[in-house]
Amino acid sequence: MLRGSCAAVQLREVPFLTQVAIRATPGRDGTLAEVLGLDLPSRVGHVSGGADGRGQAVLWLSPDEFLAVGPDEADTGVSPEAYAAGLAHALGSEPGQVVDVSANRTTLELSGARARSVLEKSCELDLHPRVFPVGAAVATLLGSTGVILWHTGEETWRVMPRASFTTHVVRWLLDGMREYR
Repeated sequence: MLRGSCAAVQLREVPFLTQVAIRATPGRDGTLAEVLGLDLPSRVGHVSGGADGRGQAVLWLSPDEFLAVGPDEADTGVSPEAYAAGLAHALGSEPGQVVDVSANRTTLELSGARARSVLEKSCELDLHPRVFPVGAAVATLLGSTGVILWHTGEETWRVMPRASFTTHVVRWLLDGMREYR
């Protein structure tokens, strides 16, 4: 498991999360909410459910794009494929798509008093809590790499790059952490 830390900021991998990409028309998603066990977020950039990164959560990433994130199969007894199939069935004949993307992204957790400062070195978004509160999530760039950035706690962030870019993102974050040793 990946880890890096210093007194003011820590980096670790959160392995094996279930991740299911959902394309659906907002407002026509009642059966999806039943299968998810929670309502979809109220607007783009918001998270419903376990906004703190614990338990099941749904991130609204773009006008018709959601990402359901939850514990791994060992914790739930439900495979990501079966979970995605249940959501696809719930979508029914509505326009949309459901795909298991659990192996597509790595989930990194950056935490500590200087976590936001490390991210601000590489991200053009305003990450101040008034603008980007706990429970917010967006698709953005970190350096030059596409990631999903999810604010899960006052001093905790999830950074979700595509698996093939993980080494680059980890090195980038570790370099940003250097001054806080």
